[in-house]
Amino acid sequence: MPNLGRFFNDFKNTVLTKFGPNPANMLIWTGVLGWFFSSAAQIVAIAANDQIPKEQKKFLIPQEIGDGAVNVLSFLVVTSAIKGLASKLVSTGKIATPAIREYLKKSKVNPKTTVGNVMFDISKMPNFYLIKDEYTKFKNGVDVVGMTVGSILSCNIITPIVRNKIAANRQRKALVEMEKERYQNIQSPKGYTMNDYLNYAYSKPSSGSLRI
Repeated sequence: MPNLGRFFNDFKNTVLTKFGPNPANMLIWTGVLGWFFSSAAQIVAIAANDQIPKEQKKFLIPQEIGDGAVNVLSFLVVTSAIKGLASKLVSTGKIATPAIREYLKKSKVNPKTTVGNVMFDISKMPNFYLIKDEYTKFKNGVDVVGMTVGSILSCNIITPIVRNKIAANRQRKALVEMEKERYQNIQSPKGYTMNDYLNYAYSKPSSGSLRI
């Protein structure tokens, strides 16, 4: 029990040290873990279900693995990208509070050539300590908003579209494979070709021919 308590404390301290300064990153990675464990549970449930035929499992399990990969990658990429964009807008001063704008004005930062420049970073300024608390709180809030917008776009728009396209391609390939197997199983009678059948059909007198 003491070992478990020490492990929990170490884990808590690691999380706070790594994600405490930026809660948006913690939300992103918890979301990724959520998608991963959800997909893994679905795959295990399919594999362990005895009521699902093996033929269906061969199709369903790879499909779930593919869907899970799309869910995780889409969530991670989209949320990280939008959160990164929001963070950059704050660090360059493009989005700022009145206090931050006043700080930039007093620091004689050119609002036309410097503010909004991708090479400019407020946190790298020599007197950053004067605005650090205000800047950090505002930036963390904007990062969380960016992460939230990214997660909404990923989960409700981008991921379903990508997943449906992949599923459609997978289904098309599966149908092609089924057709190939079906035609491979069809065999003509040994020693009897289509030409043989046509010759036989043409040479056989018709039972409905007219007589005079």
